[in-house]
Amino acid sequence: MSDHSSPEQFKKDIRVYMTIFGALLVGTALTVGLYYVHIPSVFWTITIALVVASVKSFLVAGYFMHLISEKKVIYATLATTAFFFVALMGLTLWSMNDFPAMTTVNGK
Repeated sequence: MSDHSSPEQFKKDIRVYMTIFGALLVGTALTVGLYYVHIPSVFWTITIALVVASVKSFLVAGYFMHLISEKKVIYATLATTAFFFVALMGLTLWSMNDFPAMTTVNGK
């Protein structure tokens, strides 16, 4: 088990944060630079913009918000979200043709 208050660990953490900060600066410069590049396809423009934004958001959430080390909590939240999404979609499909009594559907 590593000591999080040791000078060596502190230097290592600072190095990681400075590397991530540099990568975010490069990503921001890339975003600004790509603004001036004419890409004729809207599909590729949006795809490139989303890839750059996704990488930058992963770096911020993963390292600055320390989510990269919280895998169990992330997977539990993802599984819960997926479960409720599937359950709500299932309820929607199940009740799609279930109309209350004494109502009309399409004028019938």
